[in-house]
This record gives sequence, structure tokens and C-alpha cells, in this order.
Amino acid sequence: MAGIIEVHGLSKTFVTKDADVEALQGIDLSIQAGDIYGIIGMSGAGKSTLVRCLNFLERPTAGTVEIEGRDLSGMSEKELRAKRAEIAMIFQHFNLLMQKNVIDNICFPLLYGGVGKKDGGTRGAMTKKEARKRAEELLEIVGMSEKAKAYPSQLSGGQKQRVAIARALAANPKILLCDEATSALDPQTTQSILQLLKQINREYGITIVIITHEMAVVREICSHVAIIGEGRLVEQGRVTDIFEHPRTKEAKELIVRGQSGESRTLEDRQMDLMKGKCCIRIVFSVNSSFEPVIANMVLRFGQPINILRADTKNVEGIARGEMILSLPDDVKLQEEMKAYLIDRGLAVEEVDGYVV
Repeated sequence: MAGIIEVHGLSKTFVTKDADVEALQGIDLSIQAGDIYGIIGMSGAGKSTLVRCLNFLERPTAGTVEIEGRDLSGMSEKELRAKRAEIAMIFQHFNLLMQKNVIDNICFPLLYGGVGKKDGGTRGAMTKKEARKRAEELLEIVGMSEKAKAYPSQLSGGQKQRVAIARALAANPKILLCDEATSALDPQTTQSILQLLKQINREYGITIVIITHEMAVVREICSHVAIIGEGRLVEQGRVTDIFEHPRTKEAKELIVRGQSGESRTLEDRQMDLMKGKCCIRIVFSVNSSFEPVIANMVLRFGQPINILRADTKNVEGIARGEMILSLPDDVKLQEEMKAYLIDRGLAVEEVDGYVV
């Protein structure tokens, strides 16, 4: 089934004085209507360039982007402006007008951004009274009604992002693009923004595309994910499937270490000492979580198991336990232990000394 966003063979090359830079190469994506879709990668992987190609703020060098079956490259500038009204965007640094208060920030696109005009024109489609009424409704949705007359400088980061979300919703978009929208926020505020985005997706059916370098964000909110590495799409699929069975180096790096670009901890350096040992990553299913699997395996085989890491992570709203284990050196025993764990419904994969 064709998605609300279809990307085929998309490439983007930036031409500079010194050299041509291939930011994206041969990207293929299909994003279904009503989905919350994550695009994740390390810094410089090309994910922000990709999201700007989705609404043609950046024109691809090659390939196509189709929104609801219409190829953006075949549209006139007037048609593109009209289509972009259906594709809202929020950013890491909020992009609010500092000289205007909260309600005026939200009214701005309603009065001057052509919201509601089917011809993609630039004159406002609402009166000031209509715009203010709509802005008040949006502030209620994002829980910011009491801050209507405050200025951005008086708001916290989370409050600014809520205002930015309200402003993005002003045009009743079908698609919401979020470019590192939680990267500047603390963990608790990030959670509140993610919950707001889930609420908006659930209640209004808006398709959300989240660009991030944080695997925790993808696990928390997304149903599907695409992993970008050095301008290429290296892996994509359901978040649960990739969490349990990552195939590529980039996916394993993001999932096992937690997020790209984070500094190596003492625990990571200790894990390096296990390089050359037989280390496996196991993920517990809902059913296997109620059985003392590791303890039973130790009793069954009469061999100690070294638990290098144990954690519980939220994946699509379900708590999933994972462990990194170091198995005994006996190869035959290693295979028997892996088979034992698989028979009990656990996902099992090898990691090289936990360094992937």
C-alpha cells in the first residue's frame, strides 16, 4: 500500500568550491498515513538534509518525493507553497519570534502565512478575531493557555517547544516533521513533549516524522524507524523488530550503546576488555520476562554466566528487558546455551565483546 510519503532513489549533492559533497545517496522510504516514523543516525549522517527534502526546502539532486501520490518535483512554486501548508515543521531551537508574545506567535501564520488558502497565496485567510480564537484553541491543546501573553524569553525550553507545536498545528497539517525537536531539552521535559506528540497523533491522525540521534526517543514514540549512515539508508523496519534483531553495524551501535555521539563511559571501556570473548545480547519477550531464565540456564548447564549489562527499555510503550552476557569459552556449550535461550522465546544475537 502506497504511503502518504513515498521517497524513491533520493540523492542530494551539495556543490562547493572545494568539492562536491554527497549528503544522501539512493534513499527509498514509504511512510504510512497516521504513523509515527523515526529517522535516526549519527551527526553528519544526512538525516536533517533528508527531512528538508521531504517538503522540498532542499531540492533533491535525483529521485522523487511523493506526498499523497503527487510528485513534488512536478509542482509549480505556487503549488508547492500550498502543499507545504499541509507539511508543518518544528525545530530544535523553536524558531519563535522573540518580539511577539505566545498568542501572537501562533496568530502569525494564521494572519500572514496563507493558512486556509487553497491557492497557496500569501495573504491571510483569517480575520484577527478568527486567528485569535484558533490560537486559543491550539494553546489549550498543548497545555499553554495560561502563557498566552508571555514572551519566549519568559518560557522554559519545554514551554517554547509546546508553543512551536501549537504554531505548527495552525494550518491543520496532515504531516508534522520534527527535526531534533527534543535535543535541547532535559529528559523529563523530553518525555512530556513526546507524550504530547503521541496525543496529537492519536487524536488528530497527523503523520509524524521524527529526526533524532537519540534511540530512546525512537523507542518511546515511533512504530517504524529508518537508520541513516553516511548518507545511505542502512536499515529500516518496525522498531520492535530492529530492537530485537539489529542487522547492521549502525543499528547495533545505536541500540547497544543507547545513542549516537555519547561519550564512552567507564562501563563501555570495561566492556572492551571482553573483546574476543563470546558475548551475546538477549531481549526478553513479554512471556519470558516472568521466568528466571538465566538462573535456570546456570542450573541446567552447571556453568557460571557473566552478566555484563542488564536494562529495561520502553519499546512502543512496552517494557522490554535486555542483557549482555559473556558465555563460557567452550564452543559447544555456547551453542547449546544460545539454543536454550531461543527455545524460551528470547531474541539472541552475538556481539563482539559488546563492542559492535
